[in-house]
Amino acid sequence: MSAVIDAIGHRPPQGGRSRSRRAGVLPGFGLTLGYAVFYLGILVLIPLAALPLKSAELGWSEFWSVVTAPRVVASYKLTFGASLLAALVNLVFGLVVAWVLVRYRFPGKKLVDSLVDLPFALPTAVAGIALTALYAGNGWLGEPLEKWFGIKVAYTPLGIVIALIFIGLPFVVRTVQPVLEDIEREIEEAAVSLGAQRWQVFARVLLPTIAPALLTGFTLAFARAVGEYGSVVFIAGNMPMVSEITPLLIISKLEQHDYAGAAAIATVMLVF
Repeated sequence: MSAVIDAIGHRPPQGGRSRSRRAGVLPGFGLTLGYAVFYLGILVLIPLAALPLKSAELGWSEFWSVVTAPRVVASYKLTFGASLLAALVNLVFGLVVAWVLVRYRFPGKKLVDSLVDLPFALPTAVAGIALTALYAGNGWLGEPLEKWFGIKVAYTPLGIVIALIFIGLPFVVRTVQPVLEDIEREIEEAAVSLGAQRWQVFARVLLPTIAPALLTGFTLAFARAVGEYGSVVFIAGNMPMVSEITPLLIISKLEQHDYAGAAAIATVMLVF
């Protein structure tokens, strides 16, 4: 062994540990990490940092008066309230849709499965126009609802909730669906063989498994609804203090060239 070492002219340090720099597990990790951080900074971090910097031009007192104006506060309540309600509805019915798609076979299943992704593919403005046409006073759904049940959908907060349900449903379905597909049926059969009822199997066996996916889908649907604009602006009616969402209020301030005010409201939304 010593002869071989003498022949190559290299003897490892005492203790057998090489002091040479170890190669990383991922080749080029430093370069790719630097590029990823640079790319993220250019596209995300710098634009987001511009919001508080622009709103700082107002000063604290003026900033506070802008973001706490009654019209702005009313838009906060409507935006977050409607988004939370829509996300809760999608939490329940998204689970039902995912369950049906995973556990049952029926004619047209592939078509139904593809329709779930329609809100992803459809431009939000087109979705808003379509929903407004359906739920308007003379629409296919809006007319019977208003005539027979006295429920007005278009140009009300209810219309906003429906639009947010439409755009948020795929987040819950596509998050829960793969988790349901990975659950082995033998686990449920074992629970049944031990005397568990169907509701006990769901509550104690299935629900704990899919709960993280449900929470993720709910969070994604809520976050998407909070910032939604295109599908809501047509059906909302945009009446101040009644059906005006915060993204629309930001657009209105931009059209008035009040960039600092728009940045202030956007900063509050960014914090939430």
